Order: sequence, then C-alpha cells, then structure tokens
Amino acid sequence: MSAFDQTVTPAADTSSERDHVLRGNLNTFKLLFAVLAFNGPIAGVISFLPLVIAYGNGVGAPAVFVAAGILVALFSVGFLKMSRHIDNPGGFYSYVTKGLGREVGLGSAFLAIVTYGLIFIAIFPLEGIYLQKLVHDTFNGPDVSWKWYALLTVVVVAVFGYFNVEFSARALTIAMALEGAMIIVYDVSVLLRGGAHGLSMHSFTPHNMFSGNVGIGLLFAMLCFSGFEVTAIFRDEVKNPNKTIPRAAYLFIAIIGIGYAVSVWVLIQAVGEKSVIAQTQADPTGTALASVRTFSGTLAVDLVTVLICTGAFASVLAGHNVLARYIFNLGVDGIFPKALGKVHPRHGSPSLGSVVMTTVALASVLIMIAMNANPLTVYAPLTGGNGYGLILVLFVTTIAILAFMFRTKPEDTNAWHRLVAPSLALVGLGVGLWLASKNIEVLVPNGGGAVAAMLTLVYGVFVAGIVWALVLKKIRPASYAKIGRQ
Repeated sequence: MSAFDQTVTPAADTSSERDHVLRGNLNTFKLLFAVLAFNGPIAGVISFLPLVIAYGNGVGAPAVFVAAGILVALFSVGFLKMSRHIDNPGGFYSYVTKGLGREVGLGSAFLAIVTYGLIFIAIFPLEGIYLQKLVHDTFNGPDVSWKWYALLTVVVVAVFGYFNVEFSARALTIAMALEGAMIIVYDVSVLLRGGAHGLSMHSFTPHNMFSGNVGIGLLFAMLCFSGFEVTAIFRDEVKNPNKTIPRAAYLFIAIIGIGYAVSVWVLIQAVGEKSVIAQTQADPTGTALASVRTFSGTLAVDLVTVLICTGAFASVLAGHNVLARYIFNLGVDGIFPKALGKVHPRHGSPSLGSVVMTTVALASVLIMIAMNANPLTVYAPLTGGNGYGLILVLFVTTIAILAFMFRTKPEDTNAWHRLVAPSLALVGLGVGLWLASKNIEVLVPNGGGAVAAMLTLVYGVFVAGIVWALVLKKIRPASYAKIGRQ
C-alpha cells in the first residue's frame, strides 16, 4: 500500500509507509467474525426478526432475507473485483473516490462516519440496560443503574480497541461462536419438536411472500447486512487480502441471508402461522424469548440473555474498530490531523483514532446521563438513521463501482462484473432507498422533528464532505490531492 506523499524522498517514503500501515494477521474466519459481530446475530434473531414478521410481510418473512442476500451478493460482485485495484483500507471512502472523484469520495467518508457513529453511540446505553437486567433480573444481583454499566462498557471497549486487531478478534470470535451455537440449538430444538402445530412451508408460497408490507420487510432485511464494508476496512490487517476478503464477504452473505431466513421461518413455526403476526406486533422480543423457553428451556433463555449482552458488546467493539480506522485513514490523507494517521509502534493499531472514538463514546454517554435520557428512546431513531445512511452510502458506492468499471475495464473482469451485477444491485438499492424515504417514519420514530433532524444530518454531512473537498482544492491542494490516496 502506498500511504505516503509521492513527492517526498525515497528514504522518507520508507519511514512514512511504515508509520501509516496497520498490522495484523487475520485469517478468513477471524475477519468473518469481525463482520458478524457488527450485526449482533443473537440480538437480531431475538429482537429484529420478529419486527420483520410484525411489520413486514408476516409469514412470508423468510423470502425477504433471501432477496436481500441476493441483492447484497450482486453488490459484492463488483465491490470485490474492484477491491483488487484499491491498495488501501479506506472502505467505501476509497471506492467512491476512485470511481467518482475526490469530492464525492470525501462526502461518502463523512457519511460513513456519521452512519456508523449513530449506531455506535446508541449501543452503549442499550448495553447498560441489558447488563442491568442481566445482573438484577437473571442473576438476582444488585439493581445498579444502566448508567454505570454503560460507562464500564466504554472503558472495556477502549482497552480492546487500543491494541492490535488480533486482540479484539479473539474476543469477537468467541462471542460469535457462542451466538451461532445458541441459534443453532434453538433452531434444531424447534425442528425436532415439529414447531407449534407441525412444520409447514407456507412461508414460501407466493401468497405469503407478497403479503403484508413487502417493502418494509425487504428494507428491514437489508439492514441486517450492515457491516459488509468491514471486510475491506481491515485490508492491511488480513492474510492475503485478495483471497481472504472475498471468502469472508461471501461467507457473511450466506450466513446472514440463509441463516436469518431459516431462523425467521423457525420462529414462525415455533409460534404458529395463525398467531405469529399478532404476537410479534404485541411484543416482538417477548414472543421470541417465549418460544426459546418453550422449545429450549429456561436455561436457554438465561444463556440468550447473557449472549445478548456479549453480542451488544461485540457489536460496539466492532463499530469502534471500524470508526477508528476511518479516523486513521482520514488522518493519513491529511483531512484530519496527521497525528491520527500514525500507527502504534508496538501494536500496529490506529491507537489515536481509537482514543478519539473512546472520547466520543464517553461524551455521548455523559450527555445522555445529564439529560436523563431513556436508552430505548434514544436507540430507535439513531438506529433508523444508521439504516438510512447505510443504504445511501451503498447506493453511491454502487454508482462508483459502475463508473470505475466502465472507465478502466479491468482485465480480470467481464460484463457480469462490470455491468450486469452492479446495475442490478443499483436498481435494488435504488428501490431500497426509495422505500427507506417513503417509510422514514418507521425507521426513525418519535415524530416529524426526529425525522427532519436525521435526514438533515445524513444528507448534510454528505454535502459537507463534498464542499470541504472543494475548499481544500483551493486552499490546501496538497491535502486535496491525497483524498482517498488516489
């Protein structure tokens, strides 16, 4: 990777490159677990899948996860081919810069930071609530306020995030393996006992697949694939990135697409097709936990409660790592202070970027405490803003992939990679963005004020990045030239 100014002397080049290259040795499975951690699979199965049934297409919910998986797979065709021609770990920022230019590239970087940042700061108070209930309700321990647990989470994430990615990867691998095992235990227990009224494939009939609100269902399913970009962000920290990144990416798509489709079908069978919509609308998480208790036992419910806590921690740690690397990359490029683009000499980590994100996390939690905010009330709109921003940045990245492929026609690609798959992905993501805009009140609850604020933030930071790139072009052309290290 060339992460230094080409105008410096050769001797300085070597030093600069060494100072600005992250170090790690992630294999396919460690990278895969890092991506999965961003999603929190157990929390998704217990808290998110019931929402797709309740407010999406009901009994036909499994189909929308298959459709969303196909859409993300189409996006990945061009994304992963283009990754071979990008030698830095800038994620969507580097892709958009290479495809659409520095202005839109910097806008996408700002958008990605805010998009990931919204869910990042939202999870700390939610983790506080999870830990409070775990200690008090499950283990009959003292009733300590969620505020202290949230602050403790900030400290623990800060420690993990500061060191080499291998340190975090071990924790993420253990957490994701346990979550996966628990989901499999639940699914198998329901299948072996034949569900509530016998197993049925009615979920996959056209009548059910297109029932209810298919758009909302597809939109929610698409949000379950957030974190896909993580595969590219860790480019400098994996073994043989040209092989490891595609393997991890396609495994992630298969696990989420097929795994969630199976799990939501199992949940429907466990509750019963005739009553599942009404029950999930009345109490989404409670319905899922009740089915776990019925088919896997009370101990399984306690284990799920523990794993939701560890899963939320894994998710916020993954978000911390991603954001620290975005800060690092913009430091390397001179957009943020250059000190932020330096690698820790011993750990090979973006340590100063990690410190920035710890500061952001601490400040956000302290503000919520000072305002006496309800963590659940805070979580909903921030999560919606994250989902909307994710679809927007994927849409822009797909345009960048098409532009790059059309302009360069790489030798290792054909029409499928260059045009067909990215075009189909663009159509699908365009529909997703339209659905997100049309149903923004579902994504961002709490009234019109919250919706207006979130849309202003998402589009505002995107425009701000474009404007700032234009300003840099005039006042700091050297910094402008380094945007995206193109």
